[in-house]
Amino acid sequence: MSDLPPTPTPPPATPTSPAVAADSAVAGGARVPEKVSLDGLEDKWDAVWREQGTYAFDRTRPREEIFSIDTPPPTVSGSLHVGHVFSYTHTDVLARYQRMRGREVFYPMGWDDNGLPTERRVQNYYGVRCDPSLPYDPDFTPPHEGTDGKNVKAADQVPVSRRNFVELCERLTVEDERQFEALWRHLGLSVDWSHTYQTIDENARAVAQTAFLRNLARGEAYQAEAPGLWDVTFQTAVAQAELEAREYPGHFHRVAFHRVEADGSTGAPIFIETTRPELIPAVVALVAHPDDERYQHLFGTTARSPVFDIDIPVLPHPAAEPDKGAGIAMCCTFGDLTDVQWWRELQLPTRSVVTKDGRLARETPDWITTERGRAAYAELAGRTTTGARAVVVEQLRASGELEGEPTPTLRMTNFYEKGEKPLEIVTSRQWYIRNGGRDADLREALLARGRELAFHPDFMRVRYENWVGGLNGDWLISRQRFFGVAIPLWYPVREDGTVDHDHPIVPDESALPVDPSSDVPPGYTEAQRGVPGGFVGDPDVMDTWATSSLTPQVAGGWLRDPDLFARVFPMDVRPQGQDIIRTWLFSTVVRSHLEHGSLPWKHAAISGWILDPDRKKMSKSKGNVVTPMGLLQEHGSDAVRYWAASARLGTDAAFEIGQMKIGRRLAIKVLNASKFVLGITGGAPADPAAVTRPVDRAMLAALADVVDAATQAFEAYDHTRALEVTETFFWTFCDDYLELVKDRAYGGEHWDAAGTASARAALGLALDVVLRLLAPVLPFATEEVWSWWREGSVHRAPWPTAAPLREASDGVGPAGLAAAGRALAALRKVKSEAKVSMRTGIVRAELGVPAADLPLVEAAADDVRAAGRVGDLALGAADEAESPDGVVVVRAAELAPTA
Repeated sequence: MSDLPPTPTPPPATPTSPAVAADSAVAGGARVPEKVSLDGLEDKWDAVWREQGTYAFDRTRPREEIFSIDTPPPTVSGSLHVGHVFSYTHTDVLARYQRMRGREVFYPMGWDDNGLPTERRVQNYYGVRCDPSLPYDPDFTPPHEGTDGKNVKAADQVPVSRRNFVELCERLTVEDERQFEALWRHLGLSVDWSHTYQTIDENARAVAQTAFLRNLARGEAYQAEAPGLWDVTFQTAVAQAELEAREYPGHFHRVAFHRVEADGSTGAPIFIETTRPELIPAVVALVAHPDDERYQHLFGTTARSPVFDIDIPVLPHPAAEPDKGAGIAMCCTFGDLTDVQWWRELQLPTRSVVTKDGRLARETPDWITTERGRAAYAELAGRTTTGARAVVVEQLRASGELEGEPTPTLRMTNFYEKGEKPLEIVTSRQWYIRNGGRDADLREALLARGRELAFHPDFMRVRYENWVGGLNGDWLISRQRFFGVAIPLWYPVREDGTVDHDHPIVPDESALPVDPSSDVPPGYTEAQRGVPGGFVGDPDVMDTWATSSLTPQVAGGWLRDPDLFARVFPMDVRPQGQDIIRTWLFSTVVRSHLEHGSLPWKHAAISGWILDPDRKKMSKSKGNVVTPMGLLQEHGSDAVRYWAASARLGTDAAFEIGQMKIGRRLAIKVLNASKFVLGITGGAPADPAAVTRPVDRAMLAALADVVDAATQAFEAYDHTRALEVTETFFWTFCDDYLELVKDRAYGGEHWDAAGTASARAALGLALDVVLRLLAPVLPFATEEVWSWWREGSVHRAPWPTAAPLREASDGVGPAGLAAAGRALAALRKVKSEAKVSMRTGIVRAELGVPAADLPLVEAAADDVRAAGRVGDLALGAADEAESPDGVVVVRAAELAPTA
């Protein structure tokens, strides 16, 4: 649309037909401001929505009329980034659509303030660290209140009791959550802010502990003393789902073991290649593939380790890799996960030397019996693994059992996703929940759940299936941290002072939540803590996913509000990122399957990643994220939402300011075009029966197709397609239709009243529908326009349907609008090539129109003539030779003289 004339006097109102009255709320005349702008709309409409409870959830509606969302709780550990804005916009667009479809939307917001990220932020923010041995200080004042993002060195952090530390965690998360809510409101998330939850408050703790105790009672939770991945920096066990494989520099060492002869002497060398020679004291076997002819004669024999003189068996196992290194490997307890597999399946002894602090055991192990071996180990005792490695290499070199020099290599090593040092494998007592990793029947049941679940896009399903199929153990849920949901158990202390872990003391569900470090089990007193005949509390907390896996239960009121839970569970959709399918999505399926015997939701909407200009994923750990508030303020929330909604689910998207600028242009056009339309129609109710001209009917027919296409796209979780078809129509509406009919819509002596009424009615109908189609993506601009001539909120208006538009089009198809638009474009091209204003008149013009389009253009000839400012317009059929591409050809044109 170009060169909009001044706003005319509004025409008299016309009645609304029942068909349209049922599809829109009509009230009064238009109240269009003199100057329209996007600036300030976020604050203006957030205040109105808050005051009027626009997005309040009506919990009286039955389950079949409710659409419930298992909203991801963002980690409260600093700030949101543009990736959050990207994915949460996808969810909000869906929520707004479902609300307009007449469903009551349960759309809570959660805060994931549980676990290590919060601990680390508190340590740096307040300059403290947790020391559980210290007593609680009710008057404690932290040494810092914010450190400008700088880390406080561990040596400078003030030690505080666990209770003091938890209080500081809670204090800081409240402030962070307030800032997060402000940003979400500015973005326009249609959340019901009376329904918020945390992953560490009393409700979440009670839910997580109740679920755990029920898992325990059914045999789904168990504790075991077993090898597990351990982060020496954070001093905690790490689950399989938290692993991150990274390249790590090291060296291959070619080391000679020796075959033990029948008389106890050593014979020919058996060379192995290892990157971890410091684990030779922990070796329990040499392992090769059963089909490897090089080593078949050694199976069943014994080898002796270099330096430490430990006799070990040589054994076959199919997991050995003949093409890797020497083809035979030492199995240590434990160097990697393959060692754990061999140890378990070959029933090997445990000889651990690496302790939880990442150092070798300070006492010489009793399985090292020779004088040479014990002397060698004494040089390693208490050293870090890196320091011990250097010593062992020198010992091997001195003994002649190192062949050649170490060869540099890069090896893939497991890290904790938040850690900076390779993980060790240590033996410790931990809690597990069964997840199919060791139970074929349960694994198949969870794979079946995955087949029940509708993934959007569907190709994300394979990630779930690959993860479940590749599990090699149960879910490790215990963590050796401080700020988390406590394992709700105590253990009896025997008379000899040892702890009886096999008979845990379980609280009653009515007492939950409990903290075993400060609460006392039934039948005991505080004086009996830690003494013979008394008790000790379990010192661990649950993995943060053990609580987050229960977000449908936490948010939906599982224990505290059974009526609400019955109305929202199982939920309709879980929106989330692709990288946590293996953690959050799978673990939530596990908990719901075990507790409720069902899926936790029907749909999983998986967002892609945001990529930086180098096509790398944006993440806090990479330091390439963009904080969103500045973007929202500079470009407007509607513009940023447009950029986000332009990306389909499961598709990675580039961070593009240019796309936001396009979105801002669209939002501004919505304001200006709406002002123009309302200036012509005055916001009068539109009567579909008044639409009589073919081009008006064609426009409404085209819009009806858009409504159908957008609705089908939303139902298929394809918000991008819905936006594409709507936006394409909107620009056609502005650039072609408004230009074609504005002269007729103004009326005047050379237009009959019926023609003017037809244009005005069509404009009113189209604006009403287009605003509702765009409302999920552009909530602020559309609400602003809606307020100019409608009561209530566009976001509570019904989603448009195609039937009233098709009724108004009276059987006319959409082709007429496109045909008339092509004719107008041909006339514009004449002026453009002549480099004159579009206001310049054309004395006469002759157009060659493709034969199929000619009747359509002839039906709109008066509008084409007026829009093109043509005095005499002649139309004729163009054959294929004249118009091979089906375009309108200008056969002749005479421009009016310009001043």
